[in-house]
Amino acid sequence: MNFILRRILTALVTMLLVSLFCFLLFSVIRGDAAVFLSDIHSTPEQVEVLREELGLNKNIFVRYFDWLINFITGNPGTSFRFRGESISSVIAQRLPVTLTLALLSLFFIILIAVPVSLLTVKKEGALVDRIINILTAAGISTPGFFLGLLFIWFFGFILKLFLPGMYIDYNDSFWGFIGCLVFPAVAIAIPNAAILIKFLRGSLFQELKSDYVRTAKSKGASYRYILRHHVLKNALIPAITMFGMIIAEVLSGSIVIEQVFSIPGLGRLLIAAISSRDYPLLQALMVYIAFIIVLANTLADITIMIIDPRIKTSIKTKVIQ
Repeated sequence: MNFILRRILTALVTMLLVSLFCFLLFSVIRGDAAVFLSDIHSTPEQVEVLREELGLNKNIFVRYFDWLINFITGNPGTSFRFRGESISSVIAQRLPVTLTLALLSLFFIILIAVPVSLLTVKKEGALVDRIINILTAAGISTPGFFLGLLFIWFFGFILKLFLPGMYIDYNDSFWGFIGCLVFPAVAIAIPNAAILIKFLRGSLFQELKSDYVRTAKSKGASYRYILRHHVLKNALIPAITMFGMIIAEVLSGSIVIEQVFSIPGLGRLLIAAISSRDYPLLQALMVYIAFIIVLANTLADITIMIIDPRIKTSIKTKVIQ
């Protein structure tokens, strides 16, 4: 509990600092929001009234705490681009799309990385191992948006497995919605799966050299049993930390992939907010994305603590000392 509480407290402090930095940054670069929102025929008196209504005449830190309280309660303000519509409702419409794309990408990453890593360990030095190493290096060096363009050209225009640019809303057809996200999710998954394969493969080889593996072999345990029931579990512990970093890569990669495949998620919304200089929406999106990344890394640390008894022992030792 001591470790979990410290991680949660660290995550909260991190989120507070991120929100403060975003607020100060956008307060500086966007200038006077009252002038931006005013009509070109507005008088200085009308602009001053609007500035008072928006609270821009207050101290910047007072405005920050007002904004933070509204953000926590689900009211981060209204959008410049979508006039009259709250930012929370705009994000709520797009959030399920991006989260589904991210979860589907993570599913494909695990589906590719774990079996391929085990295969390379079993076939060390063989032709299959060398081919996988070449493909892994190619996957790491290939950006997701380029894979997305290749998928559109090959699977869309040549094989006609999907219609490029077509999107089915999840309210209309759930499985049609999932079908629209499969190729974008694979485009995001391949580079990140290649990174995880490289990391997990090295971790598996390191665990295979441990003393407990030799002990298990001397007791008659088969290589397959040792690999699946002992080595893989221990090798996954450092891989979980890498997986938390991959979640951040998946979210950042989805911003470009959504634009390539014309998917109306948070990525396209973020680009639209940048192009239209919708600073309140852009600020809220950055804080939301940062929150998801911090939450994922915190959960990864807590998961490692739960499955690795050595961390529990070190924590107990520190508490006793």
